[in-house]
Amino acid sequence: MDLMQLLDERRSEYSLGSDTGVDPSVVEGNLRRVVRNLPSPYNSQPSRAVLVTGEDHRVLWEIVRSTLHARMGDGDRFDTTSRKVDGFSAAAGTVMFFIVDGVTDDLIARYPSYSGTFPVWAEQACAMMQFAVWIALRDMGLGANLQHYNPLIDAEVHRVFGIPAGWRLVSQMPFGRIVEPAGPLEKLPPEDVLVTVHAVGSNL
Repeated sequence: MDLMQLLDERRSEYSLGSDTGVDPSVVEGNLRRVVRNLPSPYNSQPSRAVLVTGEDHRVLWEIVRSTLHARMGDGDRFDTTSRKVDGFSAAAGTVMFFIVDGVTDDLIARYPSYSGTFPVWAEQACAMMQFAVWIALRDMGLGANLQHYNPLIDAEVHRVFGIPAGWRLVSQMPFGRIVEPAGPLEKLPPEDVLVTVHAVGSNL
């Protein structure tokens, strides 16, 4: 697909299957092409992505389930949550996104006058990575959605998958075959989102 079509078709897809017809090595190769070309403040590259597929993907979502069960206990509320986790686990894989806060700390030390903005810029850089990965997955014919079970699952994710201690989990993106496409979604008119303005009374 061309870029504009991909942007039109990208949605939060929650009905996902594992039988994608796309080899995990192809997914990995394409996503590596994406992440190496992303912008970041001072080319600091504070974002990281971790791809899990197959059994490792299911282990991740069992971490989510067991963590939530420990907090919520048995009951209708947990049963509803567990069914939601079932949907994520049924997908083919998950991309986890992290920020290396040490990169931001180093920038703050080098450029203290921007100390208040470097953390924001790091979040923005990671957001761009998330969106670029989402578009790349759609280009492979896959659907995805974005979840945020951090920081509840952080310690166990780091332990089980050997994630470096300095990486802070930001989000989780399960992906897979679109089983049932998402329905219509109401959006603001684009002219309300993107506006054109002209300078008034400027002497420039």
